[in-house]
Amino acid sequence: MKKNRTQPIDTNCLSALAGFFLKTKFNTTFCVSLFLLGLVLSGCSNVWNNPYPASDAGKNILYNAFAERPKHLDPVQSYSSNEILFTAQIYQPPLQYHFLKRPLALVPQTASKMPLVSYFDNNGIQLLPGSTDTHIAYSVYEITINPGILYQPHPAFAQDEHKHLLYHTLTPQDIQAIQTISDFKHTGTRELIADDFIYQIKRLAHPRLHSPIFGLMADYIVGLNEYADVLRNQDKTQPENSFLDLRKFPLDGVERVDNYTYRIRIKGKYPQFIYWLTMAFFAPVPWEADHFFSQPGMAEKNFTLDWYPVGTGPYMLTENNPNRIMVLERNPNFRGEYYPDEGMPEDMENDLLRDAGKPLPFIDKIVFSREKESIPYWNKFLQGYYDASSIGSDSFDQAVQITGQGEATITEEMKAQGIRLGTAVAPSTYYMGFNMLDPVVGGRTPEEKASARKLRQAISIAVDYEEFLSIFANGRGIAAQGPIPPGIEGHHEGSEGMNPIVYEWHHGEAQRKPIKQAQTLLAEAGYPGGISRKTGKPLVLYYDVTARSADDKSILDWMRMQFRKLNIQLVVRSTDYNRFQDKIRKGNAQIFEWGWNADYPDPENFLFLLYGPQRKVGNSGENAANYDNAEYNRLFEQMKNMEHGPQRVQIIDRMITILRKDAPWLWGYHPKDFALYHSWYQNVKPNRMAYNTLKYYRIDPKLRDRKRYEWNTPVIWPIGTGIVLLAVVLLPAWITYRRKEQRRVLQKQTA
Repeated sequence: MKKNRTQPIDTNCLSALAGFFLKTKFNTTFCVSLFLLGLVLSGCSNVWNNPYPASDAGKNILYNAFAERPKHLDPVQSYSSNEILFTAQIYQPPLQYHFLKRPLALVPQTASKMPLVSYFDNNGIQLLPGSTDTHIAYSVYEITINPGILYQPHPAFAQDEHKHLLYHTLTPQDIQAIQTISDFKHTGTRELIADDFIYQIKRLAHPRLHSPIFGLMADYIVGLNEYADVLRNQDKTQPENSFLDLRKFPLDGVERVDNYTYRIRIKGKYPQFIYWLTMAFFAPVPWEADHFFSQPGMAEKNFTLDWYPVGTGPYMLTENNPNRIMVLERNPNFRGEYYPDEGMPEDMENDLLRDAGKPLPFIDKIVFSREKESIPYWNKFLQGYYDASSIGSDSFDQAVQITGQGEATITEEMKAQGIRLGTAVAPSTYYMGFNMLDPVVGGRTPEEKASARKLRQAISIAVDYEEFLSIFANGRGIAAQGPIPPGIEGHHEGSEGMNPIVYEWHHGEAQRKPIKQAQTLLAEAGYPGGISRKTGKPLVLYYDVTARSADDKSILDWMRMQFRKLNIQLVVRSTDYNRFQDKIRKGNAQIFEWGWNADYPDPENFLFLLYGPQRKVGNSGENAANYDNAEYNRLFEQMKNMEHGPQRVQIIDRMITILRKDAPWLWGYHPKDFALYHSWYQNVKPNRMAYNTLKYYRIDPKLRDRKRYEWNTPVIWPIGTGIVLLAVVLLPAWITYRRKEQRRVLQKQTA
């Protein structure tokens, strides 16, 4: 009876309705009473626009949104920010970033303590602390995990009374009757052990999975390259898509010490490896889940780790409909992690330590709804149906005002709703990349490469990212001078950090070179006035982007105008994100847009994006531009293993100089993050390095329901008023009509 209502019915309203039905008599006063009922109903206002089920009212649920459907949820393949939004809540690597401390600090997650790192020479003799790097042949990371950690309930662990796994000998016919994972009647769990971490490291080399970090990790983890060859050869001898049991094949670079301890052996010294231990690539994956999903018929029904992740984290994925909704729910087996009891001095006054020492997580359920358009997303946030929101350009002035000192503050309108503003410098770079394998923008012969370089330099000057930020981002960002964002070693401010290929230093600031210099470079490249000297035809370039909404049409029009400054025709090729990724992986794009959010606070995490052996084509790495410069590669290999310091910065500076000259990217911009949070959304402290932060957040559902009711209660009193006015107009005619009918009846009776 009440299931279609979104709020409790007002008891005063019920009393009024009861009184109405007791007093109403079906006589000549009925119509008047009916009109009075309209007035009574006008007081029974309710929320009619709630997009969520009425049964969820008052529940401890966080409402969020996503724009792009995730392609990979398997931790060995997932590497996009729209995917890690989910995987970071489900999987638990050994380490994590402290939620509150700044600068960022690493702390244990599944590990019981920070890893013990030891260094050894070529003879296997352990070196004393302070030994020079040249003596280090390999490093050993010993990781000890906490006992008692359990996996989420899952049919992969279900056992019968004899302790045999229930669902590991399924036939395709058995699977045909199953529609979702929840259709499996039984579930089970087991304790997390060191072997699960080892199993996942082995999966980096799995011949069917194509991990994006395999190439990088194969350079460091002892034996990983050779291990990939072993698995590839073994896979050829097995039936297609059958289970490849990695437990049968040892990997030299990992060692099980006991149930709760394992070691990873790294070639030489790689200080940044500690940061990789915060990522899902090094989270545990149980062999039972791998075997369960490898059974014939599973993949055809999307029963894979890419679709149904299995982890030990605070949440588990219970609904995966990536075109509409994705739902995370509290893992009932999660325990043993608590809200931090220390942070920064300002955290106390910002009320970020009131939950110190309390068990995590605080929220029971997280509902992610897909929102392709920014305006519906923004409106639902203002109505209280999303708990937080980014700020689009079209809503910026409504949400944010800039003070005379240039500081961003919340507008009075937002403040009146209890909405607060959060800002953070993003360790990110958004760029336009050139496919260096393309004959036009990359070149093949030395002569073509020299010409293509000048073409890229000309485009770098023409595309005015300062203008872009002003028009489309409300100034929320800075034009990039290279790949490294502010706050990361190797980024310089002022004239020292200026890109001299694109800018000139005037009056204490960097100014973009005039378009005439770009036109001169274009002519030197063989395209005077945008016309090819070889063919006599206009230069046409192709720009691959992910599918755009109508809101972004103006951005693409603006980009075409930038190329038009050089009389270059830019053809936009739009596709969905998954197809876009496929084009990049196969090298079928010419010019493309992309970005990179730092995985860890080190310049190596940005500079490796242009390291030759990390090429997408052929190596499945993260070098989407397929850039390959021998000197840059040599400097990268020298720099990557060095400790922080002036000598390392000098090498980085030389690398940046090479990149600026070669211009494999238009360096784009480094964004500034602005976000809005409702008053009931608590414990929020932005951290772009950490994605597993939903467990720390808290929701006040009672306050949210009250605010939603205030903001969305329909105003229907005008309807009641209209009914009364209509009654006043029609009642005399109705009374006259009734009297005539009564006279006619009396006349018939008299006759």
